[in-house]
Amino acid sequence: MDIRNIAIIAHVDHGKTTLVDAMLKQTHTFRENQAEFQQTTILDSNDLEREKGITILAKNTAVDYKDTKINIIDTPGHADFGGEVERVLNMADGALLIVDAAEGPLPQTRFVLQKALEYGLKIILVINKIEKKLADIPTTLSAVENLFLSMAKTADQLSFETIYSIGREGKAWDHMPTPEEMAEPTTLEPLFEKILSYIPTARNDDGAPFQLLISTLERNAYLGKLCIGRISRGMVHSGDVVALLNANGDKIGSNRIEKLFISKGLEKIPVDSAVSGDIVAIAGMKELSIGQTLTDPQTPEALPSASITEPTLKITIGPNTSPFAGREGQYVTSRQIRDRLLQEKETNLGLHFEEQLDSVGFVVSGRGELHLAVLIETMRRESYELEVSKPQVILREIDGVTCEPFDEVTIHVPDEFAGTVASEFGKRKALINEMTPNGKGETKIVLEISERNLLGARSSLLTDTRGTVQMSSLYLEYRPLGSSFDRMRNGVLIASETGESGSFGLENAQERGTLFIGVSEKTYQGMIVGLNSREQDMWVNVNKIKASTNVRSATKDMMVKLTPPTRFSLEQSLDFLADDELLEVVPSALRLRKRWLNPEAEARAKKGLK
Repeated sequence: MDIRNIAIIAHVDHGKTTLVDAMLKQTHTFRENQAEFQQTTILDSNDLEREKGITILAKNTAVDYKDTKINIIDTPGHADFGGEVERVLNMADGALLIVDAAEGPLPQTRFVLQKALEYGLKIILVINKIEKKLADIPTTLSAVENLFLSMAKTADQLSFETIYSIGREGKAWDHMPTPEEMAEPTTLEPLFEKILSYIPTARNDDGAPFQLLISTLERNAYLGKLCIGRISRGMVHSGDVVALLNANGDKIGSNRIEKLFISKGLEKIPVDSAVSGDIVAIAGMKELSIGQTLTDPQTPEALPSASITEPTLKITIGPNTSPFAGREGQYVTSRQIRDRLLQEKETNLGLHFEEQLDSVGFVVSGRGELHLAVLIETMRRESYELEVSKPQVILREIDGVTCEPFDEVTIHVPDEFAGTVASEFGKRKALINEMTPNGKGETKIVLEISERNLLGARSSLLTDTRGTVQMSSLYLEYRPLGSSFDRMRNGVLIASETGESGSFGLENAQERGTLFIGVSEKTYQGMIVGLNSREQDMWVNVNKIKASTNVRSATKDMMVKLTPPTRFSLEQSLDFLADDELLEVVPSALRLRKRWLNPEAEARAKKGLK
């Protein structure tokens, strides 16, 4: 059987996973009575992926079309998970570049296209969502052509094929359809035919010595660690002995292949052998890591591994030290957290961590706020208890100059809020390069800003624009350290007593600001329970009970009116933190707290005493 290996690349929310759903269903990968046939975002099986509506982990599947197996590599569209894209593109020979017909190419489009061109992949442009009212096909096509012109290193890289699609309806055309054609029943057949005719075959010399680059790792409850990669050349059989080489070509050891699998839909199918071009999962290997090469022991040759962009943001993660520590979580010690981070590092190549010499915590570095927030949320759901510090950018010394990371940010916002957005980023010392109304009620703003001044901007803008802003960013480079944005956050309301919040105490506290907790919630001294209306912090007793009197009043005690508390998501909580504050993360709750839980401890810490 012939083989085609394609990666699906796109900016977040341009319809990539929806198109993959249609490809799986139209090739009858699932029976109509299977549960998957009725699902959407089939490959996004992770709970967090379904909740956030984004792809976080790169995955591979396969479909059969005519006499060809098409291996599909689904990649994340968010810049924070760019490491997932970088490590799997080596398995592909071509890519479907999916672009929203209304939004056009956005920052992550540029990033994934650049990586695809670096690997020499053949590109099929899929202009998706052509049915949208704001769709502007000529402008989108022109913008993509300009993108190719700015990135192509050779004349061959300037050529690409184009498909027009409505992904959610499973329709595709090799020409721009008329409104009448859009309304008619059709399928993705033009897309499949284009893949067969334009993407080169993955089969090569099956008789050559076996060679495979490990692109990803999976854990299996029964088989242990599985390594996944594309067979670059040769064949492999279950039971073969293969050599394991590091990136430098040094032999680490030899292992016997216990089990061999290929993908079909969501399943891994055991096979006795696989040929060049196949993407396989192998069980039986020991001491594996991504970027190593499996090869014929007689001709050990290493394949080049992918270079991964370095992290730009860091946080400190440690065991929970609040008075409520150990009440909920199953994993509460520093050693358990360390083991979990080591496990994460095996597959999450964009993540770095190191132990702190002066404490039991760990400095964890990632590609952005969302990258780190997903790790924390995953650990929380696995029953870990953590405390997390405020995110900080990673500074570097370059030629003796202190430098910080800068991003390009692209924003789409209704015209009425364009001034608000420009004003907000003006305060944040951003350089606005473009501010263009599209004539349809929306303005596009492109700017450059340091990541240090970008922290917290998304949450602030969502509030200021009533949730209508669309913002995406792309890492540019390190530049000399610039001026910082002074965060104008008020002080906080801090619980002065440990106990349970009551309506009387909360009523008094809400006169001072905005509350973060409701009635009958457990509190401890030093826990942040609200935002003060003034600049300084204030200690409040939210557990206070109204004193009883001998005078009866039928209605007086019932007239307490409490405003519903403000609840923060994990990302909003990280944005909110000040330098002297921590986020307590436990399975059932997120709690903001002061680093020092009482005024005496804070005073001693500031004096350098213990």
